[in-house]
Amino acid sequence: MAGISYDSGEILRHFTGRVGIHYPLLSDSDSSVIRSFGIFNSNVPRDHAWYGVPFPGIYIVDAGGRVQKKYFEENYRNRFTGDAILTREFGLAGGRRTETRTRHLTLTTYLSGDRERRPGSRITLVAEVSLQRKMHLYAPGVKGYHAVSFTIEEKPEFTVHPTEFPRSEILYLPAIKERVPVYTGKVRFTRDITLAAGSTDGGPVVKPGAELELAGIFEYQACDDKACYLTQKIPVKFQVQVGAQDRSRVPEPLRRKPPP
Repeated sequence: MAGISYDSGEILRHFTGRVGIHYPLLSDSDSSVIRSFGIFNSNVPRDHAWYGVPFPGIYIVDAGGRVQKKYFEENYRNRFTGDAILTREFGLAGGRRTETRTRHLTLTTYLSGDRERRPGSRITLVAEVSLQRKMHLYAPGVKGYHAVSFTIEEKPEFTVHPTEFPRSEILYLPAIKERVPVYTGKVRFTRDITLAAGSTDGGPVVKPGAELELAGIFEYQACDDKACYLTQKIPVKFQVQVGAQDRSRVPEPLRRKPPP
């Protein structure tokens, strides 16, 4: 893992020492790499101290240097958190688990991490399902049955992003000669939220120190090889502690100056 910044090596050394970063931060002081990736922030005027900054984002590359995934936000105030990406891409990280058992499945819910979150952080909410033997859930796109859903109550303090559903499989029902999309075995559903961090038009900002409760419903219809059961609704809750932004600055002699 490495970070690339338009800041000088001196600024990056001061920052890594103060914050305790242990992976490389690379200085792209003339923004040549930033420009070559096509992410130079053209909205910053040339006479501004931030001129040269990129649109912030994260690339995931393979061993051959090929980009496999990109994580960028339209609003520079919003950022994907590292543990959200670890959770989404690799099934790592994750906070405290809450487990609910029904006759059809075990539902485990958790956040991508339990640390304090700053305004603008994008957090992943996870719902993991382990189905009983011979059970299946209906996937989105099914007709005549109730597809699984993972909803979160919306509030001004955060933005709720669409649920991300894993790939389903097709089950053939010979008795009625139907093919339907289903989930079996173990499956994971994710849904992101972004804590409010304001916008250029004065949008809401979630206050540091706040403890947010995210409430929602995991809803599904399960069937086995003999019968289909009534639709079930499982209430889910997540707690997010909001922290303050780090507004410390490097000493004056190190600060970046606008280009001449």
